Formats: sequence, structure tokens, C-alpha cells
Amino acid sequence: MPKKSSNFLAAATLTGTLLLSSGSDKIKSLPEKPLELRAPLGLISTKEIRKLLADKIKKTLPQSSRILTEQELTKLSQDIKETLGVKAYAELDGNRLNHQVGYMGLEQHLLRFPGDTITDRDFQSAGIASGKGAWGYFAESRAQMASSDIEREKYYLAVQTLYLPDWKQRLKELRDWYKYRKVLVINPDNGRAVVAVIADAGPAKWTGKQFGGSPQVMYDLDYYPTKHKGKTIVLFIDDQDNKIPLGPITRNLSLEKSKTI
Repeated sequence: MPKKSSNFLAAATLTGTLLLSSGSDKIKSLPEKPLELRAPLGLISTKEIRKLLADKIKKTLPQSSRILTEQELTKLSQDIKETLGVKAYAELDGNRLNHQVGYMGLEQHLLRFPGDTITDRDFQSAGIASGKGAWGYFAESRAQMASSDIEREKYYLAVQTLYLPDWKQRLKELRDWYKYRKVLVINPDNGRAVVAVIADAGPAKWTGKQFGGSPQVMYDLDYYPTKHKGKTIVLFIDDQDNKIPLGPITRNLSLEKSKTI
């Protein structure tokens, strides 16, 4: 190779290396790939995931509060699957709640076992219920309480099962089906998503709320302690193998090696 060409190639290589390693303004000014393209690769931060989900939901949900159409519910499930990698549906095993979008209010801590107290809980200002939840205690005693019982009480929801049209006719069947049923809860305004379980019934219709959330759930949705009520989406999670843990979702769970930024 002629000497002049060799010098040119070496200079170009050196320049490229310096640009990449120095984080120059030219590199920084290059157009960044949109979130929709980076999300499937896992090259997206938690903040960006939440923004992407909130933007998708905003386009899908109607402006006014009403029962969603089947087309809207299907699109909502698709938005969630593409962003969070979670299969979430309005209807599962032929069962569905009367509402998928509504207002969630702050609930108190539940008694996990007879004689339970609030001394070892976070968010003690939320208080503790005087009686057990709709499905009873989580454990028979403190000694018998497992880590799963602690997590279920920590991330629990109250839903209006009593207002289901077939609740009385299918009481035993539906009580068993809804007990600790895993659900996905989303704050549509900021894209924060939490996996929780159904562990109590309510709230009453006259409250103007359709769901109730534990202090931890309301905190992770960015409502509590500033607010005690907020708009939420609640859908069933199709997690037959019980692989999705309770708590906030901060990445696309379908990507085994997704990268956090």
C-alpha cells in the first residue's frame, strides 16, 4: 500500500477512535433511536419504559371515563405486552371485573395472622384494619407466616367482587378463583406498573372508587403519601407458572438479558 494511503487510513482510524472514546459533541448530537426501537432490545432505562408505556396508554384510553370497548382492551393488552413483556387481560378463564379503569383509594394494612400488629410495617401512618380481609388471615400465626404471606399483604388490592353479576350464584367458585389472583396495576399518567394480588373486597360504590390499594402499592404508583386516591388500570396477569414476582416492574420481563441504563 502506498505510504500516503497508509497515513490517511491511520489518521482516519485514530480520529474515529478519539471520537468514540472522548464522547465528543459530534457523537452526542447524532440522532438517538426512538424508544420503540430500543425497548425490544432492552436498551432502555426504567424512566424511559414508564414514559413509553404512558404514551402508549394515552393514545389507547378514551378522554372520558367509561367502560372500555373490547377493541380498546385488546390494544391496551398489546401495549403492555410490548412494553413490559407481561400478558395482562381484562378477562381470564372467563372471569372479569366490572371495571378495568377506575379510581383506586388507599387501604390500611391487613392483619396477616391473629394478633398481628403494625410495628414491623412500612407506612405505619396508613393504619391497620381492625378485622381480617375478605379471604381471612394470610397465616394461622406469626410462626407459620411465610415470605409469600408477607409479600401478598404488602402488595394487595381490594376489588369489588361483591358487585359482580354472578357473584352470589358462583360464590364458592369465584371466591377460590379470586383469592390471591395476580393482577397488574398501572398509573396511566406516569407508566408506573406494579404486580399485586387480590386479597380484600371493596370499596363500596358510594365512595366513588373502584379499587383499593395497599400502602405499598399506592406508594409504588407514586400516589401515597401525597395522594390517597388516583386513577389506575387493573388487569389480570396470565402467569400460570408463577414466574412474575410481586412488586414494581422496571423492565421488559420478556427479555432475559435486558440491560438497564
